[in-house]
Amino acid sequence: MTTAPVILLLSGSVRTGSSNESVLRTAQAVASSRLRTVFYEGLAALPHFNPDEDTEPLPAPVAALRAAIDEATAVLICTPEYAGTLPGSFKNLLDWTVGGTEICDKPVAWVNAAAPGRGLGAQATLRTVLGYTGADIVESACMTMPVDRRMVGADGTITDEGVREELGKVLDLLAASPEPAGANTG
Repeated sequence: MTTAPVILLLSGSVRTGSSNESVLRTAQAVASSRLRTVFYEGLAALPHFNPDEDTEPLPAPVAALRAAIDEATAVLICTPEYAGTLPGSFKNLLDWTVGGTEICDKPVAWVNAAAPGRGLGAQATLRTVLGYTGADIVESACMTMPVDRRMVGADGTITDEGVREELGKVLDLLAASPEPAGANTG
C-alpha cells in the first residue's frame, strides 16, 4: 500500500485572512482524496535567522519547520510581495531552510495571487532563494491567479470555480512530480 503524497502549504503572509492564506485554504478544500495537505502555521513563531543558531539543537520552531518540510512530498507556496520582494518574515523562513537539506530536491511550486502585473518581484526573489536551497521548482505547477477579496467566501476559501479547479491542477502536478533519486523522502 502506498502512502498518499503530502503537500506542505506555506503562506508568506502573517496577516489573518490574507488572500495568500485564502488560496492555500482553498487548496486544502479542493485537494484530491489521493493526497493530503498540511498548512504550516508557524511563520510568526520563527526566530530571526542567525547562523550561530543554525546548529543542533535547533530552536524548536525551526526544528518544527524543517520536520514539516522533510515529511512533505512537495511544497506549495503563496506569498505576497512587499516593497518589490518577499515579506521579511517569509524570507526569514526561507533563510532557515538554507542550512538544512530538507527542501533540497523537494518539488516546490508557488501561486501568485496578486493583481495582474504585481507580485513579480516576490516571484523572482522566491526563485533565487529556492535556487540556493536546492529545491526542485516544478514550473508547470507555478501559477498566477489573481484573487479579488470578493472571491472569498465567509469560510475564508475562494468561491470562484475556475480558481478552485486550477488549484486542484496545481496540487495534482505537485503530487505527480517525482523527487529526484536520493532526495529526502520523509
